[in-house]
Amino acid sequence: MSKEQAFVGSIDQGTTSTRFIIYDRSARPVVSHQIEFTQFYPHPGWVEHDPVEILESVKVCVRKAVDKATADGLNVDGLLKAIGITNQRETTVVWSKSSGLPLYNAIVWMDARTTSICRKLEKELPGGRTHFVETCGLPISTYFSAMKLLWLLENVEAVKEAVKSGDALFGTVDSWLIWNMTGGVGKGLHVTDVSNASRTMLMNLKTLDWDKPTLELLGIPAEILPKIVSNSEIIGNIAKGWPITDIPIAGCLGDQHAAMVGQACRKGEAKSTYGTGAFILLNTGEKTIKSTHGLLSTLAYKLGPKAPANYALEGSIAIAGAAVQWLRDSLNLISSASEIEQLALKVESTGGVYFVPAFNGLFAPWWRDDARGVCIGITRFTNKSHIARAVLESMCFQVRDVLDSMHKDAGDKGEVKNDRGEFVLRVDGGATVNNLLMQIQADLLGSPVVRPADIETTALGAAYAAGLAVGIWTEDEIFSCGEKMKKDTIFKPAIEEEVRKKKVDSWCKAVSRTFDLADLSL
Repeated sequence: MSKEQAFVGSIDQGTTSTRFIIYDRSARPVVSHQIEFTQFYPHPGWVEHDPVEILESVKVCVRKAVDKATADGLNVDGLLKAIGITNQRETTVVWSKSSGLPLYNAIVWMDARTTSICRKLEKELPGGRTHFVETCGLPISTYFSAMKLLWLLENVEAVKEAVKSGDALFGTVDSWLIWNMTGGVGKGLHVTDVSNASRTMLMNLKTLDWDKPTLELLGIPAEILPKIVSNSEIIGNIAKGWPITDIPIAGCLGDQHAAMVGQACRKGEAKSTYGTGAFILLNTGEKTIKSTHGLLSTLAYKLGPKAPANYALEGSIAIAGAAVQWLRDSLNLISSASEIEQLALKVESTGGVYFVPAFNGLFAPWWRDDARGVCIGITRFTNKSHIARAVLESMCFQVRDVLDSMHKDAGDKGEVKNDRGEFVLRVDGGATVNNLLMQIQADLLGSPVVRPADIETTALGAAYAAGLAVGIWTEDEIFSCGEKMKKDTIFKPAIEEEVRKKKVDSWCKAVSRTFDLADLSL
């Protein structure tokens, strides 16, 4: 690897905010900019974004970060070698290729409007809820892009007309960004990567291409779909009209897959990202493992057109950090997300309160879209500190549920353990700055939790993929994490097994109380 100075940029487009981070050759973030964008909730269970606002947020972040870099004396214009993109997965956009405008708001991954479509398919298809698992690894669920696309095709006249006339393009947020960044109308490249494609229900996990029988069965025209590429290759150059131009877009991954690369997760290693939701992935190497415990088989990453694909078991949790936002924005119990740690530290336990944030149903391992949120065990003794602590515990209990399933599916041979025989969970994401949350997680797992010095591994993973494609880093350098781990923080369990078991039993009782509540009268 040449040691001349070079930079790699990373666009991290999340569920609530967009960031642009510039990394130097040592993978150190040197400058960044972040802004939040609007969340729309038109009906209970519906969540939307404005695709144009998302696009504008990317432009603003890139411009502001480049301006900061220039002010700091960094020659970004001449030394920025590549851009990587990572994005919220499953969120669905359909736009007009002639006007470049979206035909409807983006339907967000946690949106639950497609419940009736899912139930109808489950009844009609011979395989029921698991009809497509053999090809795509995913159950029929409101979570995935195909169901959102079906809703748009059935309910939005502009989408129907554009599909009929050949003017419609479908994609997840990565496709929308890349098409616009590479020229838009008449010039834009309509592509997605294997990780984002694997979350649509439409990609065959073996061939890594769109599955024709699935498209035909669902009535989705292949011509509206993007081309599928690997996670690390030069896709195209950024067009004029952007704050930076002619820079190659050379990496693209869904956010959770980018975090796996950023955490350098090899076969048998797992990471949990704590953001709006929480997402736990275990790298299963070059073979898929079919879950019998409520998890998803998905693609981990494919770092180059000729590179082997790594697969993963995934457990997705819809509401994690979003529950803290709910305390802040809807209940006004805190004025900022960072306040929850100090509020929860005012009590030593939840006082018997258990909170299950099934706001739009429960994802893995339960898969109950009829579930709704509950808070049980409340007495006159309960105060807001107990509630705050119960919210933090709810995030950790959900992660434990997923990891229990992972251990059962992967078995001892499918997991890497440390020299003490412990399975170590790597963690990242904004919420992991909360030391209490991390300690609770270690306590409830009964095994160590490792937090890296740089917790924003999603953006780092996209930068790594882009840098790998243009020769800034080698794969060995990305995955050699000995030096990195010296700076990590390790949280070790500090409660007895008997206490842990009682708490888990109580949590499971609370979860059972959330079922069959979706039709409660308004």
